[in-house]
Amino acid sequence: MKKVASLRYGVIFKKAFGDPAIFRALVQDFFGVALDIDTVETEKSFDPPIGRVAARFDLFAEDKKNRVIVDIQHERYADHYDRFLHYHCAAILEQIVSAYDYRPPLRVYTLVVLTSGDKHKRDIVITDFDPKDLKGRPLGEIGHKIMYICPKYVTDETPEPYREWLLAIADSLDEEVEESNYHHPQIRKIFEFIEPDLVSPDERARMIEEYHLQEKIDEGKLEIAKRMLAKGMETALIAELTGLSETTIFTLTSEPES
Repeated sequence: MKKVASLRYGVIFKKAFGDPAIFRALVQDFFGVALDIDTVETEKSFDPPIGRVAARFDLFAEDKKNRVIVDIQHERYADHYDRFLHYHCAAILEQIVSAYDYRPPLRVYTLVVLTSGDKHKRDIVITDFDPKDLKGRPLGEIGHKIMYICPKYVTDETPEPYREWLLAIADSLDEEVEESNYHHPQIRKIFEFIEPDLVSPDERARMIEEYHLQEKIDEGKLEIAKRMLAKGMETALIAELTGLSETTIFTLTSEPES
């Protein structure tokens, strides 16, 4: 077993996937797009912002044909499908400069990594913007695409090359990996990047900040869930609204009253 820093932390995820070679390999395997890039931006935003809410992308890269966004999310939000749809559309709309041409010069691909899972419990889901006829045949007019991936739900049926990436991310979450299980050279490179000894003091400090922030968020959600239970709300609805698992909510019903 190899000790690693967990990819659940945004600072560690960006450290690994911000490497251009790793980023290119990830995009090639998930979208089938061969990016021609030398750099990957972190914490990218547009100035001025698009719409009333500014979008900020964890990882962002573009070449002459494509604009690619990769976001890591550990906290479960009830609105993350809408949230990242907004981010994706902002990256499209930012390109439109004239009412004479609504076709953006760059195709936009967004990959959302949901490390803590999702209520639908699917390994990979795709939002495909290309129009289709009533028989489901695409027109080939719009290439923009969003993929939401949940490493927690990878199975033997998850196709390669997706499966090895998802397994690697999931494997890292407990801070150790079985390196011999992975053969993709860029995945093995990730494990080298996130060795504990290579985490800088600044990165470690940011990991601690993320950890404590998540603790506070989780405590707040638990308090909200308790109030919802007291009002007689259904467990499934509470899970949907708070992002907590139904198992966690069920344990609240058995807690002794203080």
